[in-house]
Amino acid sequence: MKRRNFIAQSALATTAISTFLQACSNKKTNSDAPITSHSNTTHDSFELNETTIEALQQQMEKGQYTAVQITQLYLNRINTIDKNGPKLGAVIEINPDALSVAAAMDTERKLGKIRGPLHGIPVLIKDNINSADAMQTTAGSLAMLGNKPKKDAFIIEQLRAAGAVLLGKTNLSEWANFRSSQSCSGWSSRGGQTKSAYILDHNPCGSSSGSGVAVSANLCAVAIGTETDGSIICPASVGGIVGLKPTVGLWSRSGIIPISNTQDTAGPMARTVADVATMLGLFTGEDSEDAATVNSNRKAFTDYRKFLDKDAFKGKRIGIEKKLPGNNHLLHTLQNDVVQQLTQLGATVVQIEYLDGINALGEAEYLVLQYEFKDGVNKYLKQNQSPVASLTDVIAFNKKNEDKAMPYFKQETLERCEAKGALDSKEYINALKKSHEGSKKIIDDVLNLHNLDAIAGLSMGPSCSIDMIYGDRWGDVSLTQPAAISGYPHITVPCGFVYDLPVGWSFFGTAYSEPLLIGLAYAYEQASKKRK
Repeated sequence: MKRRNFIAQSALATTAISTFLQACSNKKTNSDAPITSHSNTTHDSFELNETTIEALQQQMEKGQYTAVQITQLYLNRINTIDKNGPKLGAVIEINPDALSVAAAMDTERKLGKIRGPLHGIPVLIKDNINSADAMQTTAGSLAMLGNKPKKDAFIIEQLRAAGAVLLGKTNLSEWANFRSSQSCSGWSSRGGQTKSAYILDHNPCGSSSGSGVAVSANLCAVAIGTETDGSIICPASVGGIVGLKPTVGLWSRSGIIPISNTQDTAGPMARTVADVATMLGLFTGEDSEDAATVNSNRKAFTDYRKFLDKDAFKGKRIGIEKKLPGNNHLLHTLQNDVVQQLTQLGATVVQIEYLDGINALGEAEYLVLQYEFKDGVNKYLKQNQSPVASLTDVIAFNKKNEDKAMPYFKQETLERCEAKGALDSKEYINALKKSHEGSKKIIDDVLNLHNLDAIAGLSMGPSCSIDMIYGDRWGDVSLTQPAAISGYPHITVPCGFVYDLPVGWSFFGTAYSEPLLIGLAYAYEQASKKRK
């Protein structure tokens, strides 16, 4: 999400939209068949549309598909509507070894070896996650071209061990949207502009924009994104999919190009809560290279599917901010409809007041991120022997190659980070205490005061237009910050449409409350069925 929104939100233009692209057909036919548009609706004949991990496993077990066939279908799909056709720009690089990996998984299956639910399943990952293969890891930056780490990120080691097929890497907002305060989400100097899968001139949000669009447009079975503040939740919300930002430390961050050691985490993005739950448990575990994972000992599960519960709301108390989000009456109506449904599902909805206190921490949060970005990126570049050796070198490269690296917006955020000192700075220590510890206290206090199980609300408003000149305008509806600065878990699930654009609904709670949140999200998803 836009980093400048930590401090201030700008106005969202609510212009009526005339084009609505809807993938709605599950008819089995030629995977290369083009998308044909009739009136305002797109009829999409891709045979794996809206499929799930479980469905693919069942089909491979019955011999209806092999992993090679599934992988090839997704490669064809990417070629048809991501690189050609609508040119969504979601995938920045294809793994040249994808089919050979899929073939190896098919061989294992024939021999009776099934590694788990991801065996043979094609997965896309964000281009800031190390993969020790033929692909690059660049954070979308031209300065990072040629960066081929010799070691997988910890979660990619787990991905391979689970038998997944690493299909490729997704585009992102360059440097995870921490380059400029005037940037357009979903744009990188390496990958260009990613576009909304619903309305092509609209913003996919970021920084996990490519992962969100790839899942939404059925370019893969599931994907992995990363978040510092909103970078999973926002693209999932505006892409009409499910995204989960885990508790910081539930998934390892080693081998991921960082912004913040305090707030960063990778997380699953999928079309269903069940698929998110499946992925979540496969990547937990302690990593000696990420101290935060030690805290997850005895708090993490290897299988979160057991928490999928259609009756999860019965007896639960859910807090909703008393003040309605923003000024748009359509969003207000949407929120009221969701609240009514939660009540019908058995929840007690309690009005609370906490957001003003959280919003007041935005400036301190931004200071923390600047200090930690400089420290973390310099360590990453040194450890991985990257093409550029330091943040100083990145800034210099961009200046030298301004026409290609900075054709639309500049790098004032990088320059602010470079001007910061070390992590023993008094300014940093004070800001960290204020933002991180302060946010946890606010959330824990309101949960305890009202005896709440979780807090909920609209994740984001609808997608804004792509604007390369003036940057993003995300408006005044966003619920990403509370869970982000506290390091707490957060899940978003589709809840409806405004101006023919998806809007998500959020649940978040205290540390390691993923089992509860998954249950709530699943119960709402199954009752509402709002994904299109």
